[in-house]
Amino acid sequence: MENPLTPEVLADPVALTRALVDIESVSLNEKAIADCVEEVLRGVPHLTTFRYGNTVMARTDLGRSQRVVLAGHLDTVPLNNNFPSTMRGDLMYGCGTSDMKSGVAFALHLAVTLPDPRYDVTYLFYEAEEIESKYNGLELVGAAHPEWLVADFAVLLEPTYGIVEAGCQGTMRAIVTTHGERAHAARSWHGVNAIHGAGEVLRRLTTYEARRVTIDGCDYREGLNAVRINGGVAGNVIPDRCEIEINYRYAPDRDPAAAEAHLREVFAGFDLAVTDAAAGAPPGLDAPPAQEFLAAVGAAPIGKLGWTDVARFAAMGIPALNFGPGDPNLAHHRDEHVEISKIRDGAATLHRWLAPA
Repeated sequence: MENPLTPEVLADPVALTRALVDIESVSLNEKAIADCVEEVLRGVPHLTTFRYGNTVMARTDLGRSQRVVLAGHLDTVPLNNNFPSTMRGDLMYGCGTSDMKSGVAFALHLAVTLPDPRYDVTYLFYEAEEIESKYNGLELVGAAHPEWLVADFAVLLEPTYGIVEAGCQGTMRAIVTTHGERAHAARSWHGVNAIHGAGEVLRRLTTYEARRVTIDGCDYREGLNAVRINGGVAGNVIPDRCEIEINYRYAPDRDPAAAEAHLREVFAGFDLAVTDAAAGAPPGLDAPPAQEFLAAVGAAPIGKLGWTDVARFAAMGIPALNFGPGDPNLAHHRDEHVEISKIRDGAATLHRWLAPA
């Protein structure tokens, strides 16, 4: 197909957002959009461009004393009768408008139009953020080309509605199991009902008081919830096993080991098995580029409630934060949209931060 990312489109972050939205790129189908982005970047003389799978990296090498990363994922969740994009007044509707092609547009617009940024910049356009971690472009690049990720500071262009969301929560999933003894339902007193035994697990969740933590002025509220229950054998059998799946979102002052220890304390007396865990990321606001970025934004940061790929940078010792024009509350919705004014304001903020003095 003819590349829709023309010079005229690249010069306008709003037009660029719409052009990117109109390239379908549901997770694992990012080749077309990656091809278009790569073609554009390879034609920019002040950038060196590489590709790994459907992840494209371009970087300046101007000899600056510090390097920053602007990163955004190219994929979207599955379409839901919201493709291609449509315009209604100040709003652009379509799959990926908020999460996060408007953020990707920031990075691509700056990569092409800002040849002499005040820092050296690495632009990362990566695949498969919306699905399992084993497909994630940053995960794959971190294993194959870790040097691509090295920097002093990183900005993930996730939807934040134009607010700096610092760090991110850790996340953990676990299975709490209750045990019983099977019996015929007509003679239930000969058995022990494992589903009834789950009542105590649910009581502990209902009375649980979520911890609130303030780190570097950013507030993080934890959450502990049952998200799925599985139990039962047949309609006439007393069940001998019930599994309650738990989702725990914890503040970044805890690591996965501490989070697991907390869960075992909450569910003492029950079998608990952790099935998935990802560390959070501290706010990372002390780095000089972060301070200068906050000054460019002109508003106080807040803590990120949720997990994002800033944690991948934090694990490498690179401070990172989230900033993008989309509303995170609209991500993955059928009526997902982004405000045109937020795109223009956010692009101006990033330009103000990166442009030479």
